[in-house]
Amino acid sequence: MTAAPETRRRRRWPWIVGVIVALLLAIVAAIALPIVLHNPQGSSGQGRVPAGEYPTEVTATGDDGRERTLSVATDNGSAPDLSSVQAGDRLVVTGAGYDGDRGLYVAVCRIPDELDGKPGPCLGGVGSQEVEQFEEGVVQWAPSNWINEAFAWRLFGARSFDDTATGAFTAYIEVPAAADENVDCTVEACGLYTRNDHTAAGDRVQDLYVPLAWVE
Repeated sequence: MTAAPETRRRRRWPWIVGVIVALLLAIVAAIALPIVLHNPQGSSGQGRVPAGEYPTEVTATGDDGRERTLSVATDNGSAPDLSSVQAGDRLVVTGAGYDGDRGLYVAVCRIPDELDGKPGPCLGGVGSQEVEQFEEGVVQWAPSNWINEAFAWRLFGARSFDDTATGAFTAYIEVPAAADENVDCTVEACGLYTRNDHTAAGDRVQDLYVPLAWVE
């Protein structure tokens, strides 16, 4: 005697629920495990930029053996005067040699007092983690950019690397006002930074910066 259709449906439900739960657990594990298991890689190898100098490109070799380059240009491709920026200026930030398996924040932050200290606070925060929709090919200018190749994080507004293998990326920064409730860059030294995102927040190996100063 065969089971009634309603009985067969009831028997299938535990399997369906089990599959959904397993998929959700797999997604959570894919997000959480890299954070929990990550070991800090050390210093980025970048020393202090001398006071009064405003380079548009810096290069450093980190403790992980990677040589990283951080470059800044205007939106028309010319060299910006980083000693005289103002709110609303648009800067195209490119990087190479970064670890494409780690996420990055690109943001304007206070330069820490100690070498290899954590940059911050950062103007405008670092990396929106709200769910966003980006139209293909449209440049989104913002006070900070979040770069992360993981599909799960890109659902929450992260941008992809240009080339994961070489750690190349492009960020589009709209210079924020020089001060907010957390930091005043007319009083404290600030710079345009790259740093690991929240998935490796304690790791300083990708901290490169170029100093910025605002027009008075």
